[in-house]
Amino acid sequence: MKVVDILRVKGGTLFTVTPDEPLKVSLDVMAERDIGSLVVMDHGDLVGMLTFREVIQAIVKNGGSVGGTIVRTVMDDAPLTCTPETEIDEVRRMMLGRHARYMPVMNGKTLMGVISLYDVAKAVVDSQDFENRMLKAYIRDWPVEENPAEIEPKL
Repeated sequence: MKVVDILRVKGGTLFTVTPDEPLKVSLDVMAERDIGSLVVMDHGDLVGMLTFREVIQAIVKNGGSVGGTIVRTVMDDAPLTCTPETEIDEVRRMMLGRHARYMPVMNGKTLMGVISLYDVAKAVVDSQDFENRMLKAYIRDWPVEENPAEIEPKL
């Protein structure tokens, strides 16, 4: 299974922010849309990722307030990315290795979407459920010998 399979199911809605946007505006978008991340784009280029992790760290550092903080000062400026053709197992390893919950999907310089660790876990579970059902159906349809005790072993 590949990332493109997740994007096909997930849809193409993307939420982005610019690096010079006030953090408060980004938080409003995240809260309104009930999302945990925003892709930071500058003149069509991916320049970072803003997640609730960076937001919480910025608020704690600023004494519990957002203040005049801008996105550029708190975003992850080197986010993990993948392509639509990246295998899900590789994405899972990458995300676990960096403790990343969100990953932009890039096709060259074009942002195709964002996948979350939840999306990856769901895809893996769905795939395993499908495989499990197929194996059970295969076993259920296995031809049965009429009287296995009467069959003599061949020597």
